[in-house]
Amino acid sequence: MNLTHHVTVPSLKYPNYPSSSSYKTPSPPKPFHQSIIPISDQLPTTLTELANLQAQPLTTSGNGNTVLTLYHALTSRDVQLVNKLLSPDLEWWFHGPRSHQFMMQLLTGTDNTSDTFQFVPHSIDAFGSTVIVEGCDQGRDISWIHVWSVDSNGVITQVREYFNTSLTVTRFVVNNTSKPVVSVRVLHCPSVWESSLSNRVGKSVPGLVLAI
Repeated sequence: MNLTHHVTVPSLKYPNYPSSSSYKTPSPPKPFHQSIIPISDQLPTTLTELANLQAQPLTTSGNGNTVLTLYHALTSRDVQLVNKLLSPDLEWWFHGPRSHQFMMQLLTGTDNTSDTFQFVPHSIDAFGSTVIVEGCDQGRDISWIHVWSVDSNGVITQVREYFNTSLTVTRFVVNNTSKPVVSVRVLHCPSVWESSLSNRVGKSVPGLVLAI
């Protein structure tokens, strides 16, 4: 899979994904899709309230709290807060079956089904401006990962979505070693995060590495 091949999505309207009663195993994941999402001023009225977002509520701070607030705003259909948290032109990257582009449908208001996908975070981890959220819908055999970018003003500018994908996140670290005559720069990429829910979908999934 060539991850350097980025496809600009020409249209923001996609076929409705199947309901849980008719859900079938999707086709193999496609290469990354990239697009700029103009945020809708209306969220689908069919989005079910999640009174109990987590059995044990997630806690975080800083940029992680910004992203967690976004999920609560999406759940409660708080359009004003969603627009406040997101950049008007959100950069969107996607890896997974085309039928799983639920977040784009949600933010653009193109999801008009009665069976809206519910993003319930199971974990959230912040690494500076990068916030990683993971969840799983075992009823549909879907695991998902969102990697959000938050700017210095607390505005979310980018999201990378991974569906039914095992993701490892690494961080570039440069070590400078110097000697009397020569200076050497050694580049390390230690793993800082690995997905833990991708093995719950009951089938083999592709593995990717993201460097931040």
